[in-house]
Amino acid sequence: MPQSYDYTITGQVIRQLRSERRMSQEVLSGLAAISRSHLAEIERGKDNANVETLWRIASGLDIRLSDLLRRVEDEIERRA
Repeated sequence: MPQSYDYTITGQVIRQLRSERRMSQEVLSGLAAISRSHLAEIERGKDNANVETLWRIASGLDIRLSDLLRRVEDEIERRA
């Protein structure tokens, strides 16, 4: 059975992907065309990103949105 969506985990996955690519928040936020403070809030789980923002972040990370969401789903299931 699918687990509930957890935007805190989404932020953690984004931070992990950004770190793996050795990107700063400034670089990723520039590539995603969002403010660095907004990205920081998403990564800390203080803000829930909409689909367009997730699309931009995935693009900035050079991955498909579906791949980003798959990583989030996998992490949610792993923690269940």
